Amino acid sequence: MSCTRLQLQQACDRLLLPERFKDYGPNGLQVEGRPEIRHLVSGVTASLALIEAARDAGADAILVHHGLFWRGQDGRVTGWMKQRLQALLAHDINLLAYHLPLDAHPELGNNARLAHVLGLAVEARFGDQDLACIGASPWAGLVELEAALQAVLGRTVTVVPGDGRRLRKVAWCTGGAQGYFEAAIAAGADVYITGEISEPQAHYARETGVAFVAAGHHATERYGAPAVAARVAGELGLTHAFIDIDNPA
Repeated sequence: MSCTRLQLQQACDRLLLPERFKDYGPNGLQVEGRPEIRHLVSGVTASLALIEAARDAGADAILVHHGLFWRGQDGRVTGWMKQRLQALLAHDINLLAYHLPLDAHPELGNNARLAHVLGLAVEARFGDQDLACIGASPWAGLVELEAALQAVLGRTVTVVPGDGRRLRKVAWCTGGAQGYFEAAIAAGADVYITGEISEPQAHYARETGVAFVAAGHHATERYGAPAVAARVAGELGLTHAFIDIDNPA
């Protein structure tokens, strides 16, 4: 079975509602390829490695979380941008990207799927555009939490301990959401999990007693794109494959 490029984009838009978000770049179709879609590949970032792997897999379209175009970019098609665009255009592959909409979807988004694999349940949302989540902790302390994260994500995580309190409430937001730490503290979290850490967060953790965990930007955002792509592929009768390009960040 197959669908048109427009049908694929419309199905993604209906599911993710990009018009609801103020984002850092364009959501939806970023690069136009062939009009007929049979095989959909999903991935985290529209890197050259993913594009080439999708080409080898016979993809007609790629759906990612991190697309090619971001606010404040230079705008010239040179270097890495030329290489990525050239690979897409030469093989007539469509590229669709959804950033914040893919983080926020209550069932298939990055935050929801990370919660699912960790055994967390969303009790409330907070932060800018209600992207961050908070819920009851299944772990009594940081040792158990760190072990669970490393087992699920397959990588070492960075932990800045708080004051050793019992973990009653866990807050989380995937990717580069370290800036939400203060909002997580205000929401009543005992520990905050995100992808990255910047210099201020270590001090906030030590001074407030709320622990901070940086579990990897890529590692925490591996779940949303394949979940959305699988749902859409099933609706439209497409084949789908997730290609995970390793990234230590």
